[in-house]
Amino acid sequence: MGITMRGDWLLFLAHYWRSQEDFVPNHKVSSSKNNTELADWMEERFQGFWPTYFLAATAVSYLFFFGIGGYLHLTYYVGKKDSPHEWKCQPNKWLSSKEEIHEIIVGWFSLTIGSALSAALATWVMNGGYTSIYYDFGKHGLLWSLLELPIVFVTTDYVTYWLHRIYHMPFLYKHFHKLHHTYKQPTAFSVTAIHPVEFLNIQCVYIAPMFLMPIYAPLYCGYLMYIYYHGIIDHSGIAFKRLWFQPWQPDCIFHDNHHQYFHVNFGFNVELWDEIHGTARQKDRIYREDIFWGKGKEVANATRDELEADIGERKDENPLAYDSNKNKYL
Repeated sequence: MGITMRGDWLLFLAHYWRSQEDFVPNHKVSSSKNNTELADWMEERFQGFWPTYFLAATAVSYLFFFGIGGYLHLTYYVGKKDSPHEWKCQPNKWLSSKEEIHEIIVGWFSLTIGSALSAALATWVMNGGYTSIYYDFGKHGLLWSLLELPIVFVTTDYVTYWLHRIYHMPFLYKHFHKLHHTYKQPTAFSVTAIHPVEFLNIQCVYIAPMFLMPIYAPLYCGYLMYIYYHGIIDHSGIAFKRLWFQPWQPDCIFHDNHHQYFHVNFGFNVELWDEIHGTARQKDRIYREDIFWGKGKEVANATRDELEADIGERKDENPLAYDSNKNKYL
């Protein structure tokens, strides 16, 4: 689901086609006298990008972006709008119509850029470019087959934790990441409503393993589906909770807290990183957009106005979104 949303499905299809030796076309690009050697190389490596690969990537990406986002929106934000305390992480607050339109437009724009990158990589692979993905299970030994998934999952998630945290530094937050925090009550459409520079940074982290380490294609495909699926769920604003076999995965409210309180809970799929580095939300701290670095401000040092505003925010959270259906911050 998530793979198709950002066009990576096309990249995997290109990988698979190239693995079938008889399928790979033998492109011959005639060199022009006016072309430089670099221009000839680029033309050869990216032949077919427009319109075939680009249009295929963007078409399916749009279908899933609006399809999944639209389904969640209609099911919950329209169909259950009169009972938000049963399902919404912040049941008392909603994005305005203007903000909803804004997140869809920004998400669509970033999604288009991401799809273009996936299409470019697909043409690169189809035209003989390097890749470390393989298709024969056990090709690099049983031990590697057992270790490659936890290695890629833990490594990329830890890198994205720090990348996210870096984007919350004052300068980068103000000029790039603040756009994503326009949506204090995020929805599924918020998942790609990110500044294009940051969006490409994050996508490059997830794409890097297919060029830096041997990785089995079906396994990597499943890994990306998991990452992108939870990206949608965690931005949905709906009180989804981790399943019994996901002890590492935070509930949806974890990232919803990040949008509500800004500089806290930086992790994506592993809550442990915030626990280790002291950036997980604490009951005795208050958090606001102007309190940086993920540590918050001690309640003991807060003014009466700050405490009243913070208590108001806490009461706006849905206790049903937490374990045992109880708001642990009240």
